[in-house]
Amino acid sequence: MDKQLKKKKWTVKRIATYGGIALFTVFVGYQFIFADRRNKLKVEKDKITISEVKRGVFQETIPQTGIVEPSRTVYLDAVEGGTIKSVVAQSGQMLKKGDVILELSNINREITVLQQEAALNESITRQRDTRLAITRNDLEQRQTLALIDNQLQVLEPQYIRQKQLFEKKLISKQEFEKTEADYKYNLERRRITYEVYKADSVDRLRQLKELTFSERKMSQSLEGVGKILDNLVIRAPMDGQLSRPQLDPGQAVAPGQRLGQVDIVGSYKVRVPIDELYLPRINEGLQATASFNNKDYLLEITYVYTTISNGRFDVDMQFVGEVPPGIRRGQSLRLRIQLSQSSEELLLPVGGFYKDTGGNWVYVLEEGGNRAVKRDVKLGRKNPEHFEILEGLQPGDKVITSSYENFGNNEVLILNE
Repeated sequence: MDKQLKKKKWTVKRIATYGGIALFTVFVGYQFIFADRRNKLKVEKDKITISEVKRGVFQETIPQTGIVEPSRTVYLDAVEGGTIKSVVAQSGQMLKKGDVILELSNINREITVLQQEAALNESITRQRDTRLAITRNDLEQRQTLALIDNQLQVLEPQYIRQKQLFEKKLISKQEFEKTEADYKYNLERRRITYEVYKADSVDRLRQLKELTFSERKMSQSLEGVGKILDNLVIRAPMDGQLSRPQLDPGQAVAPGQRLGQVDIVGSYKVRVPIDELYLPRINEGLQATASFNNKDYLLEITYVYTTISNGRFDVDMQFVGEVPPGIRRGQSLRLRIQLSQSSEELLLPVGGFYKDTGGNWVYVLEEGGNRAVKRDVKLGRKNPEHFEILEGLQPGDKVITSSYENFGNNEVLILNE
């Protein structure tokens, strides 16, 4: 009798099939839940720049280019017009204060000056004649008073004696009356003369004061007129080196025309144009460093020109301490102007990444250095070497700081050796 065999429910084939399905389901679920689905890009490690985040001293600076100028320059402008009579000093020549540079000729001006001098001298002479007349009048009045006083000294004793004799009937009435009349006449004459002298004296003092003031003014005018012709001779206003354009005898010169300049030699400043955005942060006393012949020199802002032209304003900077030997007017200097005091901060080296991200995110290497992932960051101030890190990075983090131009929107970079 045949025995019925029960069919096995879980055969090897079925187990294998269901096992495969389960593994596939788990794999798909894992990929769906846990797998990294971010966009990836493979890059060559030797074609990127990797920088480490470190703590260090940060100082905010701005790079600028300045032009070397003499610390003091005096410009030579023609006060009087004319024609060049002779050129004495050549461009580039070292001068002492007062040295003649060139001489001008202006016949019309010279004639005018002579006429003005003659008119002023004539006016001064008239003033002096007036002063002499006032003095002479004063002298005459005093002489008259002196003469009256002398006559009174004679008449007064005579009057007193005759009065006594007349009272005693020793002289005639006619004789006494004549002496009395002469005495009283001179008394009244002295009173009137003194009052006139007193009134004239007050007026005389006023006139003499006005004459003195007028004479002083005319003398000053005469002196000033005399100096007009001195302006036809151009002299060095200080010790220094002359710089001037080509000037030849006979050449016409207009009033106010610039004829050159005299510069102090051996003392220099640097004129630096700066973007107007920095104007609120620039002030006198800020320092800068400049390299010249592989050596750094310290400068300080001594004057800020607040006038803005073409989006820039200028500052003058003086060397602090040593001046670079061999420096010359007109040379360009690269400077770093310090905008703040130094402080210890978390720093990231400057690189091309900034123009692609605006400093909002960077690629940070994972442990092992084979992958770099995008991370949001917040950057602060900047100097030519570093960014200040405010958020998103820690000391020791390694960041790709070269350009991200070819990385597209990929969130993960696979770094190949």
